[in-house]
Amino acid sequence: MPAKDLYHPTVCNALLKDGWTITDDPLILKLGIRSVFVDLGAERVIAAERGSEKIAIEIKSFLSPSPIRDLENAWGQFFIYSRALAKRDPDRTLYLAITQETFSNIFQEPIGQLLLEEPGFRLMIFDPQLEAIVTWKSSI
Repeated sequence: MPAKDLYHPTVCNALLKDGWTITDDPLILKLGIRSVFVDLGAERVIAAERGSEKIAIEIKSFLSPSPIRDLENAWGQFFIYSRALAKRDPDRTLYLAITQETFSNIFQEPIGQLLLEEPGFRLMIFDPQLEAIVTWKSSI
């Protein structure tokens, strides 16, 4: 099983504070003889009539010396995991969890904007000090 990201406990706490229940840690998706490990699966009740909302969260710290490499790795995982979820758990929506600082830096540059324009790309932006979700973003 892969190592947990630096912000793993922080994101878990932020989700719990926001009313989510962690259902999978990690969320394992088996595809043929291989499996992929999404960092978290979570769920929350929306309303009695509507049932529950299910999400999967891939956490990325963006702490390497190369933000471009981090962006490439994050996008690659997001792309693969979103396709795997579509086949194995289609009721679940995938989000990439990043810090406010990461969003303010690389995602405000033209290279980061490319991902924000990509259909189906979604972010959960969190404050690591407060262990709180700041906002949810998704492309059109």
